[in-house]
Amino acid sequence: MPTPSTSSPRPVGVHRAALVLFSGGQDSTTCLAQALQQYERVETLGFLYGQRHSVEMQARLDVLARLRETFPMWSGKLGQDHVLDVGVLGQVSETSLTRDMAFAMESNGLPNTFVPGRNLLFLTLAAALAYRRGLTALVTGVCETDFSGYPDCRDDTMKAMQLALSLGMDHRFLVETPLMWIDKAQTWALAHDMGEASGVPEGGNKLIELMLEHTHTCYLGDRDHRHAWGYGCGRCPACELRAKGWEAYSMSDRSPSP
Repeated sequence: MPTPSTSSPRPVGVHRAALVLFSGGQDSTTCLAQALQQYERVETLGFLYGQRHSVEMQARLDVLARLRETFPMWSGKLGQDHVLDVGVLGQVSETSLTRDMAFAMESNGLPNTFVPGRNLLFLTLAAALAYRRGLTALVTGVCETDFSGYPDCRDDTMKAMQLALSLGMDHRFLVETPLMWIDKAQTWALAHDMGEASGVPEGGNKLIELMLEHTHTCYLGDRDHRHAWGYGCGRCPACELRAKGWEAYSMSDRSPSP
């Protein structure tokens, strides 16, 4: 069975409906915007896995509601939102995302924010749900450019999962990874481009403002401190990465005027 590229910028062949793994953060919101621009029908999927930053579950709902209000052309494509409870991940992992511990690097070179098997389990469950819902494209915001070395975010892993899921379910899945080879600054730019393409006046700036105000990335779940790049503690690895990307994007000629 041939397997399409995981970084294909447009739907391939029969892939007209997508399931976006959607956490309510900057990356997954950008992926959702691109999917809404490209596919005829899009559904979303979130996971409860005992994460410390559970505030993201509310952020998901806020972002979805704002997208429907602000981008009417996308609203008609945006279908059902699903949430799956995978709390077993919290039982089998000892990480700073699921336990009250400080962020640190482990002896294997990975940060203790790495939840072993998380993306593998997420994609497997997403494929099972997509199979039942008649969706063939699975869209996820993993990348190799701005990441912490997580092995389940690598392009080779995604290609292997695409093949395994397609063979194991006898269903031709496309695992699409729009952010695989771009950094955070380019992710902001991609979101702006998708907003512009939506047909909404000033759509690019409106999507950026929506993401600044409503998406959530901070590992500590901080929604009290508002920075130029959005809400967060400003100290955890996720905040530092987002802030660095926003600074680079803000210096480009594609960012909204202050």
